[in-house]
Amino acid sequence: MSFKFEKLEIWKDAMVLGNEIDVLSSSFPRKEVYNLSSQIRRAADSIALNISEGSILQSNPEQRRFMGYAIRSLAEVVTCLHKAKHRNYLDESNFSKSYAFCYRLMNSMIAYRKTLK
Repeated sequence: MSFKFEKLEIWKDAMVLGNEIDVLSSSFPRKEVYNLSSQIRRAADSIALNISEGSILQSNPEQRRFMGYAIRSLAEVVTCLHKAKHRNYLDESNFSKSYAFCYRLMNSMIAYRKTLK
């Protein structure tokens, strides 16, 4: 027994991203705990939350709408990653790894969204 969204690779990847961002942002300076650290965590968690919410008892157009929210949350995560890099909270290696994961996830999410007519 499982929920529909638990079978979606994009949801699984979004869950992984949320966990990775949580670990990554824990190294940000204490002054960012209520700012960038909180923002990037909430945005990353919002991706999986919107995918799951859109997949339960929703029409395809409604699910497309929630996928749009998830994609925009992913863009927010990427912007936060750039901010963290520019503030020297992330080294190039961690930034590149997270950025590449986000890019692949974005492409997968867009492809899935296109299947929803």
